[in-house]
Amino acid sequence: MPSRISPLHISAYTATSAVGVGKEAHADALAHSRSGLRANDFGDAPLPTWIGRVDGLEDVRLPESAMSWDCRNNRLAWLGLQADGFLEAVAAARDKYGATRIALVLGTSTASIGETELAYTQLDADGNFPMDQRRPAVHTPHSLAMFVQQVLGIDGPSETISTACSSSAKVFASAERLIRLGLADAAVVGGADTLCGSVLFGFNALELVSTEPCRPFDAARKGISLGEAAGFALVERVQPGDTATPLLLGYGEASDAHHMSTPHPEGLGAERALDDALARAGLAPEAIDYINMHGTASQKNDEVEGALVARRFPAHTHASSTKGFMGHTLGAAGIVEAVVCLLAIERGLMPGTVNTRTLDEGFGPQLKLEPVTGEVRYALSNSFGFGGNNCALVFGKAVNA
Repeated sequence: MPSRISPLHISAYTATSAVGVGKEAHADALAHSRSGLRANDFGDAPLPTWIGRVDGLEDVRLPESAMSWDCRNNRLAWLGLQADGFLEAVAAARDKYGATRIALVLGTSTASIGETELAYTQLDADGNFPMDQRRPAVHTPHSLAMFVQQVLGIDGPSETISTACSSSAKVFASAERLIRLGLADAAVVGGADTLCGSVLFGFNALELVSTEPCRPFDAARKGISLGEAAGFALVERVQPGDTATPLLLGYGEASDAHHMSTPHPEGLGAERALDDALARAGLAPEAIDYINMHGTASQKNDEVEGALVARRFPAHTHASSTKGFMGHTLGAAGIVEAVVCLLAIERGLMPGTVNTRTLDEGFGPQLKLEPVTGEVRYALSNSFGFGGNNCALVFGKAVNA
């Protein structure tokens, strides 16, 4: 069992998704159970499903100095970086620590593959990309991190984590290690993933996509609704006398080593990640006030996670899935749902599970359909990805807050 870690201060954070840009838009949607899902209108031949699409993304323009990085994924990252004073917070950290002492750890599952799809539709008679698509760096999984590092003007260690739907949850764990080992004084963490043909048709081929808005943990759930999102957080060491909230208290990472796309039937990897996150935070399950569940609305994921929460947490714990608000944003899901937990701690807002009508009888009383308000001292976020990649994060209020 891992030892407790020194908490990290989350000095700035933000999210952009189908429910809007920035913290206020997300808090308002969560408080009023307002879903951002809509009938699929993405692409020339849309699948009959529902998606969480970010409005106006096609009109976003990158700074002239960064136009060589233009693609849907980097435009979404740029839009997200400008919300909630995040650019200013990073600039202040850069002045404080120096550009080489700020790490960057981002998660994504497809990066800019949508731009590569477009390039392949534009091949010339010799089978080559057109001149404006001959940008090798854009067509790589590390495109997002290279772009963000340039626009933020930071030059510390830079990582891209791509473990499917746990990608931008695991960024917090990697950042904690970089800071604890003295390789950085602060880290920008987060992720971005955008809708593209590979995502929509790929998940449809796996028979995971619902023809209606997703209904997490519903007895009649029919699968997932895909979405796109970006989110970022700035993490730093806690300074003496620093009582600002919130904090990263713990994390756990584990692998099922069971199946490429199906979780272990008894949730062994998910429970190991949970146990490690609680141990690093020095907390018992009873201390957790709110759980943001992975809750994709797929048959097996919900079945395994619902059983895990039912057997490990007391009935008064408030648990919900927010996939019905913004869809499953894949590599960006971890950071967006971390932001939901941070909002819960700061504002005492615990969201419900939108679109769900009748909970499956196999799940516990922890699952809630309606939002409530109340003090949230500690919040847990679950993220589970293909290949059995599991990550659990624990956030909390500062000790003196």
